Amino acid sequence: MAELAPNIAAKRDRLLDTLRGYESCAVAFSAGVDSTVVAKAAQLALGDRAVAVTGVSASLAEGELESAVELSALIGIRHETLATDELADEQYTRNAADRCYHCKTQLYDQMAPLAERFDARVIVNGANIDDIGDYRPGMIAASEHRVRSPLIECDINKAEVRQLAAHWELPVADKPATPCLSSRIAYGEEVTPERLQMIDSAEQFLRARGLPEVRVRFHRGEMARIEVPTVALEKLCDPTFREALVEELKSLGFTYVTLDLEGFRSGSQNEVLAIRSLASRER
Repeated sequence: MAELAPNIAAKRDRLLDTLRGYESCAVAFSAGVDSTVVAKAAQLALGDRAVAVTGVSASLAEGELESAVELSALIGIRHETLATDELADEQYTRNAADRCYHCKTQLYDQMAPLAERFDARVIVNGANIDDIGDYRPGMIAASEHRVRSPLIECDINKAEVRQLAAHWELPVADKPATPCLSSRIAYGEEVTPERLQMIDSAEQFLRARGLPEVRVRFHRGEMARIEVPTVALEKLCDPTFREALVEELKSLGFTYVTLDLEGFRSGSQNEVLAIRSLASRER
């Protein structure tokens, strides 16, 4: 078990104490590093008074449900799944900037009776303090449903989450962020099962070829905008690799295949929101 610096060990202990204070909880569990650390801490603090809950829908990337099942078994926490149907909600599929709000609203709406069934007094999520500075409409839904964010309450950031994951020997310590597939679709472009499948298959193709950190963004005109770390740009420009990539993505339904020269960056779809806000203020 990896040793922790004294300040991180203190935050670990505070996290466990905070969860004990809830008495019982249901963890919104995506199998990402944040929610996995919260689930592990909940199991240590509360034992069988904690349950992990994974929402399952077309927006969940391939392999993530299997990861959730395996991780919950490794942690030793009870695991439940919920079939969410956000694609039936027009407010979600129209894909305005508040899309995540409608997704999380449905998730927490469905988690509430399940939490009650398992005598879980509190619903918790994996938000950390680094999430506070980003545009996160899902956090509004969390507030409306009185969902607690123990990592934020304990002043734990993403880097510290990864240190805790390594300390508890969780295999997701270095796992890249894996937000829902809908986050790849440009705002204003409709979210459909077909588009989600195109994105998922394209990203799986790239990951299978040694690019674990990748985003395939969907833009108007069935255009794919690929983000990879800048050190990997040269690999995608190799003629043989490039030809195979273009052929694969066009076979999936993309009309245009483009490479973003700025490289991989989480939340790049939100950059357009900042531009629109600036333009609005200047008018």
